[in-house]
Amino acid sequence: MPAAHYRRNDALRTIRPGYPGNKLIGAEFCNGETLYEPSFGTVLRWQLTANPQKAEKKRDTWTPAVVPCAEAFFSTQDMLVWLGHAGFLLRVQGVSLVFDPVLFSSLGLRHRHPLPCRPQDVRNVDYLLLSHAHRDHLDERTIRTLAAQNPRLQVLGPLGVGGLLHGWLPQLPVQEAGWWQQFDLGPAAPFELYYLPASHWSRRGLFDLNEILWGSFLIKTADRLIYFGGDSSYGDHFEQIEQAFGPLDIVLLPIGAYKPPFMMHQSHMNPHEAAKAANVLRAGHLVPMHYGTFDLSDEPASEPLRLLTEVAAGGLLRGELHAPAVGEVLDWTQWM
Repeated sequence: MPAAHYRRNDALRTIRPGYPGNKLIGAEFCNGETLYEPSFGTVLRWQLTANPQKAEKKRDTWTPAVVPCAEAFFSTQDMLVWLGHAGFLLRVQGVSLVFDPVLFSSLGLRHRHPLPCRPQDVRNVDYLLLSHAHRDHLDERTIRTLAAQNPRLQVLGPLGVGGLLHGWLPQLPVQEAGWWQQFDLGPAAPFELYYLPASHWSRRGLFDLNEILWGSFLIKTADRLIYFGGDSSYGDHFEQIEQAFGPLDIVLLPIGAYKPPFMMHQSHMNPHEAAKAANVLRAGHLVPMHYGTFDLSDEPASEPLRLLTEVAAGGLLRGELHAPAVGEVLDWTQWM
């Protein structure tokens, strides 16, 4: 086995004392200290194993409600808008950030509900934040579209993503960070932005396993901490993040694509795990994501949100649950 080594962006500040950077073995990023390599054998087992909820899933045609939101991209109001799956528009003190947008369907990745706006409406974006390189979070056609219609766009993402993006758009400004690093937004930025751990993996093709890092984002304003969890299974990184930053105000966490557990438990959280993560982060508000938009797994479409709603109704969620329609404008500045 190749020797282990560590990598980070030496031009950026590392906020965790003594942290050497992200561990790699050969060309592959580890999932923390351990190399995780999902196998095609597990995928084959999934295809050959009967889904006990197959009939229920077929009957469950639920999709999230969708409301138009094109005007949100031409506003200066601070807001949070779910664009479907893991895509969000977040405006903070007039600065517009878009997380993990996928504005087009593609082979094997078809939207189950309409978009809340046309792709050509996604304008006036300052920062495109990419948590990792899986195709349901990073879509080439979407990147090309946003770059063409947002001339001041800057991409902020994980180590290794620049090579992929520059293969499509050589002039696209891309800043890469490793875990526990602070992006350089310049002295006039109204907030700080950090790239933090997640428990996941990476692959886009046959020969690029774990060559691009995965992670999460934290926005720190003068009085708020807003966290975007990306894709993640449950892990001790949530406790580490809370220890580093204290209670978080708003967390956007994935709740879907968790069945069958033998295939998904090291990639995604189920609703109970997402609630546990929110509680560990001592979050005041939880906005769920990563459900309802794409058919990625065996659970029925409505199950993730229903289970999370039951957890909250049972008093087992520390913070307040917000489950918006796709495209609904949320005024996060009023959340206390």
